[in-house]
Amino acid sequence: MKAANLNINLPLNFNQIVDLVMQLPYNEKLKLSEVLKKETTKQKKKNDNILTHFASEKVLANDWLLPEEDEAWKDL
Repeated sequence: MKAANLNINLPLNFNQIVDLVMQLPYNEKLKLSEVLKKETTKQKKKNDNILTHFASEKVLANDWLLPEEDEAWKDL
């Protein structure tokens, strides 16, 4: 499914969006569901990468702060 290249700004609240979705035919609701699943998966992966980054930084900092590390890098 190819996404439309639209730039529309509609001031809708959540309940209005739900009402619009409820009016969609069943097959269109399925398509919307698939799009939302893909976007949710992409966002989860992005969040996981960010959390991994921060978790890794803390663990690696334990090694970086050792005197042996300072000694190993002093000539660079």
